[in-house]
Amino acid sequence: MAEPTDAGPVGLRTSPLAHLADRMRAAAVTGARGVTLAERPFLSMVNLRLDPASEAAGRVEKTLGAPLPRECGHTAASGPRTAVWLGPDEWLVLSEVPIDTAELRHALAGDPGSVVDVSANRTTLELSGPAARQVLEKGCRLDLHPRAFGPGRAVSTTVGPVPVLLWQLDDAPTYRLLPRSSFADYLARWLIDAMREYRGPEVP
Repeated sequence: MAEPTDAGPVGLRTSPLAHLADRMRAAAVTGARGVTLAERPFLSMVNLRLDPASEAAGRVEKTLGAPLPRECGHTAASGPRTAVWLGPDEWLVLSEVPIDTAELRHALAGDPGSVVDVSANRTTLELSGPAARQVLEKGCRLDLHPRAFGPGRAVSTTVGPVPVLLWQLDDAPTYRLLPRSSFADYLARWLIDAMREYRGPEVP
């Protein structure tokens, strides 16, 4: 007789890229042209819609502990939470720990707006290392040079043919790419292929 387990729905989750974990690890490149790729699954994500000039926005900001960014490409962090600008009245709140959506809905206090948990909508890929920017530049239209894009910046764009939210974390550089879960397999394989050339010496 099988022993009982305590695994609930959370314990039985399978991430969109679990089947590519070994391939992503094997694709890692070390050295001066190093680059690594990994999935950061199951981040909490909450979509916020509200008028940034409303009193509700102030209450939500107090609940988050950080201001809601007001400009394209900007982010604001507080502890494990980061709010990313998606539009003039829309933000995505990302967190390594669960987000209390009830707390945020309470902050709206009946004013116009919405708080929706969209954690299952996307997964997160983390691309890092000295060659990470060059890998992205093979298929991203953005100017990713530090003069135009740096830590704390996040925008909606495409990498290859895949729509993503692209967020730069640090100067390593480390990027997080958030594709829809249904596109994650294609994007991961595209990035693995784009990383291959950095195993060899740089062509003069």
